[in-house]
Amino acid sequence: MLSETNLILVNSFFFPLKFLRRYAGKKYICTTNDKNLATSQLKRNQVTTDSLLITLGLICGGIGTSPLYVLNAVIGEQQISELLVMGTLSAIFWTLTLQTTIKYIILTLRADNKGEGGIFSLYTLVRRTRFKWLLAPAIIGGSALLADGVISPSISVSAAVEGLWYYNKDINTIAIVITLLCTLFFFQQFGNSFIGKLFGPLMTVWFLMIGILGAAQLVADWSVLAAINPIYAYDLLVRHPEGFVLLGGIFLCTSGAETMYSDLGHAGKESIRTAWVFVKPMLLLSYFGQGAWLLSHQGAYLSSFATHNPFYAIMSEQFLPVGIAISIIATIVASQALISGSFTLINEAIRLNLWPKIRVKHPSLLKGQLYIPSVNWIMMLGCVSVVLYFKVSTDMQHAYGLAIALTMLMTTTLLNFYMHLKRYNPYFIYCIITLFLVVEVAFLAASLSKFLMGGWITIVMALLLSFIMTVYHFAKKIKNRYVEMVRLSDHMQKLIDLSHDESLSKYATHLVYMTSASNPEEIESKIIYSILQKRPKKADIYWFLHVDVMDEPYTMEYKVKHISEDDIIRIDFRLGFRIAPKINLLFRKVVEDLVLNEEVDITSGYRSLNKNNVIGDFKFVVLEKFLSYDNDLPALEKFILKIYFLMNYFSLSEAKAFGLDSSSVKIEKFPMVIAEAKEMDMHRLS
Repeated sequence: MLSETNLILVNSFFFPLKFLRRYAGKKYICTTNDKNLATSQLKRNQVTTDSLLITLGLICGGIGTSPLYVLNAVIGEQQISELLVMGTLSAIFWTLTLQTTIKYIILTLRADNKGEGGIFSLYTLVRRTRFKWLLAPAIIGGSALLADGVISPSISVSAAVEGLWYYNKDINTIAIVITLLCTLFFFQQFGNSFIGKLFGPLMTVWFLMIGILGAAQLVADWSVLAAINPIYAYDLLVRHPEGFVLLGGIFLCTSGAETMYSDLGHAGKESIRTAWVFVKPMLLLSYFGQGAWLLSHQGAYLSSFATHNPFYAIMSEQFLPVGIAISIIATIVASQALISGSFTLINEAIRLNLWPKIRVKHPSLLKGQLYIPSVNWIMMLGCVSVVLYFKVSTDMQHAYGLAIALTMLMTTTLLNFYMHLKRYNPYFIYCIITLFLVVEVAFLAASLSKFLMGGWITIVMALLLSFIMTVYHFAKKIKNRYVEMVRLSDHMQKLIDLSHDESLSKYATHLVYMTSASNPEEIESKIIYSILQKRPKKADIYWFLHVDVMDEPYTMEYKVKHISEDDIIRIDFRLGFRIAPKINLLFRKVVEDLVLNEEVDITSGYRSLNKNNVIGDFKFVVLEKFLSYDNDLPALEKFILKIYFLMNYFSLSEAKAFGLDSSSVKIEKFPMVIAEAKEMDMHRLS
């Protein structure tokens, strides 16, 4: 197995890393004293054949299909020239080196949260700092990444299918692309436990194909490798009349780098780094091979060739049908990975209280395999709309580049605070973060220049998604600020007396409430009202369940407190932000443990059933809130809460969101009075 240092040296690919190794060395990386955790992470980071295939199939697909459209998007309708081709290749080489290799493969992959990655995972690592505004870049970056998940399948599949124009320029590629995308989204509901095993070998074939095709062109002209010299990129920016604008298309070469970080948990950082040793050379061979072909056709225009795309132009006529077929399959595989990543992102947003509670399914036994029906169909409509609006892949890059630049800029912001938190050398942080910011701001500005040509679509999607997350976040804060808590000790005796009151018929043997009170000494006043006043609910045991969402992804812990022996029990669940809160199953497991430890007797309290050892019934009471008319709120807070409750109307109920069995759940609705209206000055007439 390759050591981390060796991997970094190979991954750099011609980049001098003495400076990086000196200032970002292991002595600045925090270690854990938890031997079990360390052992678990060591196993996860072991590089195996299976982990490499998973990496190639599910993680590297996004960036792996970029050679299909990058040079085509940059050259466009311009005349092919040495300045244009060599400058573009130089910019691509250094973008892949600086942004993908150094930023993501070397640095960002270190910012793993117990083996999990992604912008929300990165946010959970830094959110406990005093800088509360760090939620903003997490929301913006997450929203832009979701927009990326809509545009990326559209542009990659379109670019692959457009290879058919070689045979007939009148072929309706739009209909073919939409059919492929709709089929892809339709099969999401079945998971990829079977077909997913083929993703790795399929993408391996893809990478070998693009590498061999590129190398075949380089054999005829090795001079194109001189583009490694960054002076060519500088000349493009300074001497070409549209040099700066072209950066928007060049930046597409690093699309998928953020996805590699988001999918860190599927294979581990060492597998991703090892796979990158293979993937990056194949990408560069493809880019430089296309560049060699372009240099041999200086003065011409891409529109004058049958394929319109240098990626297909370097294929022989005999191999072209096979190349088109492999390209279409590869883009579908890559799109599958991006769609799954979007599901994971939304699931994390739900657990972090940044998104309405919606149905999340697990279509297969693969770890992390999710399916969110509502998100799936919305993304499908988004992809179809993008294809219908832009029609061709070259026009889609205006929106795509903006999504990538926004996401990377937000990740850099959070990475800066993470590196400070982990006590990296300050001079190293300032230098490297400044470098990333300069590059990403330049790419963002270049992408914004295409705002009216389609870039506005990314902004609209990102703003809409950010609006939903922001409203949900602040609505939760407003609600929590005004929720009335009472001391449980003040009502404990009342509950005990009610439990033993022979004048009342029993409501349930075990009565279970979900509570948001993080302090075990407190409880919501509405719960006490529900038990004692709304309709007195006599039970043998009252259970209060509380869920804490932890910053770690897969934590599953619980704590039991016997508030009153044999009468009142509180359970605190500590669940990671990637764990589905299936309270029904989790609570059952806890009760089983308590019975085995003889801490509780769950036999029915009814005499006839008790003597036959029949288990007592469990009844869940869920309190659902609605906004009362008797509120006198500031205009902004009123607007936020109205949007919040409107979103809740279309989301899952509290019972379904917590995975409770509907046959044992009682829903009670009550008005939420957050700010009482001013007292009315009303007089009685005699």
